Amino acid sequence: MKAIYKRVLLKLSGESLQGEQGYGIDPQRVADYCEQIKELVDAGVQVAIVIGGGNIFRGLKGAAQGFDRVKGDQMGMLATVINSIALSSGLDAVGQPSKVLTAINMFPIGEQYSKWRAIEAMEQGKVAIMSCGTGNPFFTTDTGSALRGIEVEAEIMLKGTRVDGIYTADPEKDPTATKFDKITYDEIYSRNLKVMDMTATIMCKENKMPIHVFNMDEKGNLRKVLSGEPCGTLVTLE
Repeated sequence: MKAIYKRVLLKLSGESLQGEQGYGIDPQRVADYCEQIKELVDAGVQVAIVIGGGNIFRGLKGAAQGFDRVKGDQMGMLATVINSIALSSGLDAVGQPSKVLTAINMFPIGEQYSKWRAIEAMEQGKVAIMSCGTGNPFFTTDTGSALRGIEVEAEIMLKGTRVDGIYTADPEKDPTATKFDKITYDEIYSRNLKVMDMTATIMCKENKMPIHVFNMDEKGNLRKVLSGEPCGTLVTLE
């Protein structure tokens, strides 16, 4: 595979790790993801990953159920650490070294995040898995992925979802929804499309960080995106 990017930030949703179970972590889904990620590294791509925690606990949902919002978000951060460890274990199983970095000091579970530790890990051929979001409540892991992608100087954010791109409406609810092959940040605002939260989208726009949204659950799609083949939806300034 000849990759068109040298360094990428891969954003994965926590829900994606559920697989067909509908909860928790599906070992087969983790294995599928790790095989695809290793393929990128083998092709010379430096990979950083941010993963959500919605398969275990989501702070907003906890707040709606009566949890203190700050504590709820902290519980969500811990959920991202569990997912990061699972991903790291899966990468070990396929022979791909990785390093878990946490925004909150959690040694020996992971090293405390810094831009330079993450870049050093990637330059050594390791996958840098960055957990705990931004380390602050009231910020989503989408915002965390935008921030980390910009910090580690990734060329693009790859947003792996269960949908094969961005549509005019939710394709799971509206059968008439049509897909965009390419869209601008401004169109996302004007159409009120739920691609990422607004803070994350604005950060990417202001820092000229393109976003590629694609279906990570279909094996081979990650390779297609990195090879420049038609797949998903690209978000750019123009």
